[in-house]
Amino acid sequence: METLISTVAKLEDRLSQPNAGAVEALRGLPGDVIVLGIGGKMGPTLARMARRALDQLGRKDRVLGVARFSAPGLPAELERNGIVPIKCDLLDRAAVQNLPDAANVIFMAGQKFGTASEPEVTWVMNTVLPALVAERYARSRIVVFSTGCVYPLVPVAGGGSREEDELAPPGDYANSCVGRERVFTYFSRKNGTPVAIDRLYYAIDLRYGVLRDIADKVRQGRPVDVTTGYFNCIWQQEANAHALQCLAHAASPPWIVNATGPELLSVREMATRLGKLLGLKVTITGREAPTAWIADTRKARRVFGPPTVGIEQMLRWTAHWIKQGGAALGKPTHFEVRNGKF
Repeated sequence: METLISTVAKLEDRLSQPNAGAVEALRGLPGDVIVLGIGGKMGPTLARMARRALDQLGRKDRVLGVARFSAPGLPAELERNGIVPIKCDLLDRAAVQNLPDAANVIFMAGQKFGTASEPEVTWVMNTVLPALVAERYARSRIVVFSTGCVYPLVPVAGGGSREEDELAPPGDYANSCVGRERVFTYFSRKNGTPVAIDRLYYAIDLRYGVLRDIADKVRQGRPVDVTTGYFNCIWQQEANAHALQCLAHAASPPWIVNATGPELLSVREMATRLGKLLGLKVTITGREAPTAWIADTRKARRVFGPPTVGIEQMLRWTAHWIKQGGAALGKPTHFEVRNGKF
C-alpha cells in the first residue's frame, strides 16, 4: 500500500534516500563531494543523499556545502545531517580559490528570477561565476546543473528536444544558461576537466514545483493558464540521484543529458485531476500553444533506467500534502512564461 507523506521530516527523508544507482556511482569515485550553491531548493536534499550514500559504503569522505547562507538555520541543519557548511560568496575569486579541494563537484549556483529587472546580474551569476569555479576545480570531476530552457520552444508533437539539438532559446535567462554551459565546456576542453551537464526539467518537491503551482491556483480559485500546455517533470529524489550518477559519466568534452520524467504531461489534465483530488472546481484560461519546453528523455532512460515515482504518485502526494496543510516554499516556477523574461 502506498505511503502518503505528511511531514517535512518524512518528505526530506524521502527526497534524500539514495537509490542503487547513486550508491554505485559514488562507489567508484573516491574523495570528498562538494555542493556549490547548496542553499537552493534542491541542494540540501542532494547533499544529504550523497552523505547517506557514502555512509552506506562505509566511506569517511566529507560532503561539503557552499553558499552565502542568507537563510538562517540552514548551516545547523546541514551539520545535523553530517554535511560541512562553508560560507562563501562564489563571485569572490579569492574566496573561491580558498575553498577546500574536492574530487567531486556538484555545481548548482545560478540565478533565474529577477532577470527581467537586472539582466546583468543574471549574466554575471551564470557565466562569470562558472569561470571562477571551473578554474578552481580544474582537476576535479564536475556536474553542472543546467536547464531545459537552453533549448528553444519546440513542437509538442515532435517528441521533445534532444541533447544534440541547437541551443537557441528566448530571453536573457535562458541564453545566460547557454553561456554557463559554454564556459564549462571551454574549461573542460582547455584543462581536460571531466564535466557532465545535467539539463533538468522541473523537479517536484511537494513544497514547490509545477504540480504545486497548479494545485495552488486550483485551491485559491484562480484560473489555470494552459497556453504553455505541456511539460515534463521528475520527482526530486530521482533528480538528486541522477545528478550523483552524472559524476560517473563526466568527460572532456562534457557529457550532456536531459534529466526529467518521460511522460508528456498536459497542464489542463493535471489541473483537472488535481481539482478532483482536492474536491474543488477548476477554471481554465487560454488555449494550448503548439510549442513548449519539453524533452526527449531516451538517453536518460538508457543511462539511469525508468523512473520509480510516476505522475500518479506525484499527483496523489501533492493533493494530500495540500489538503493537510503542508508547507510551501513560496517559490513558483513560472512555468507559464514563454518569452524567457523571469
